[in-house]
Amino acid sequence: MKWVQFIERADPARKLRLGALSGDGSFVYAAEDGLTMKEFISRCEKEPALASRAPEGGSRYPIEEVRLAAPIHDPEKMIFIGLNYVDHASESKMAIPKVPVLFPKFPNSIVGPEDDVVIPAEVKECDYEVELAVVIGKTAKNVSREEALDYVFGYTIVNDVSARDLQLTEGQWTRGKAIDTFAPMGPVIVTRDELADPHVLDLSLALNGEKLQDSNTRHLIFDVPYLISFLSRTITLSPGDVISTGTPPGVGMGRDPQVWLQEGDVTEAYVQGIGTLRNGYVRERTPGKA
Repeated sequence: MKWVQFIERADPARKLRLGALSGDGSFVYAAEDGLTMKEFISRCEKEPALASRAPEGGSRYPIEEVRLAAPIHDPEKMIFIGLNYVDHASESKMAIPKVPVLFPKFPNSIVGPEDDVVIPAEVKECDYEVELAVVIGKTAKNVSREEALDYVFGYTIVNDVSARDLQLTEGQWTRGKAIDTFAPMGPVIVTRDELADPHVLDLSLALNGEKLQDSNTRHLIFDVPYLISFLSRTITLSPGDVISTGTPPGVGMGRDPQVWLQEGDVTEAYVQGIGTLRNGYVRERTPGKA
């Protein structure tokens, strides 16, 4: 099942709704009013079968009548993994990590498919990173690698947009990573039963139609079960938490010449079995200036 959050285009209140895509993607079946994705995932912890069936008795909207939002907008935790592909570590001129490199982002960074990423005025080196993201489905503490995938609700796409000039000059990564709008997510969450093996998925990113990243999740250094087990030893993972598993090579920082995102650019981040996350980029407007 492919779960979404959406806004009905004709709704003046812009009310966020939960729904599931039809098999051909032409309709959204709406769940009950007021139910958010995080609440639904928590409900599925007690009734797992809910995740695999479309809502019953609700409204049905043609896809052109809705605007898809980020599939989850309020996770308790967003944990990102750095340098998790060997070639990306090499292009970043950093050592291959012996344990996962971690940094957070927060809900302020989340935007949905088709939303714009706003590049702050002080950021000159804005970069893209396509990533497979894991959405936790039930409370996980001290989980073994063998049982880790049982704690997954599903998978989505995250573009880990990064301000390299802040990230790499300030001695820590958070200010250059957790910027407003710097975690585009979506377009859907695909449930675990539809993506039984997260380690055989092609992923890519195109900038203005030119493919700059192109890899497969089989090249992850630390795979999904390892990451869930590793994190859960010290951090209790909650339903709706997001683990973004790292980006493959081809980022703008590692290219010659380097490529930085500019006003008017468009990225299309793709993960096999999930879809394409498309976002535009605009510059922050300085007060008093057009």
